[in-house]
Amino acid sequence: MRIFNALADLFSIKSRKLAPGSTRAERGQFGESLAADYCQRRLGYKVIVRNWRWKRDELDIICLDGDVLVFVEVRSRAAHALVGGFHSVDAHKKKVLQRGCKAYINQLQNPPKHFRFDVIEVSISEEGAGDVRHYCNVPLFSKHYTSKL
Repeated sequence: MRIFNALADLFSIKSRKLAPGSTRAERGQFGESLAADYCQRRLGYKVIVRNWRWKRDELDIICLDGDVLVFVEVRSRAAHALVGGFHSVDAHKKKVLQRGCKAYINQLQNPPKHFRFDVIEVSISEEGAGDVRHYCNVPLFSKHYTSKL
């Protein structure tokens, strides 16, 4: 039964399509929606919040993987894009994300002992189908970084 449920969840994620001629914002929302479903259904994470904002920074998805707080950056791209979503997270974007992650952790009453940063890349085909790739534990924080700031 577990295998059947996992296949049904995967099919429901794969069967959604983006309408042709969609705007960049619509593509981004589509990608984030697929990524959040993927985190919950496929990976078993508990999504805490989506699109968390602090000043001018935004974190796409924040979730729990057991007792580990996971910050997820979602990058949606056309399947034929020259630069994939994972590789589009450059040094400047990493600084912005790091600042947002620190701000989120600092506002918690009981900050977690363990946290990490993941990237989910959503490649969107010309037909509007999304293909999800998950990059777990992408280096964003220094090796000895703690949540005490």
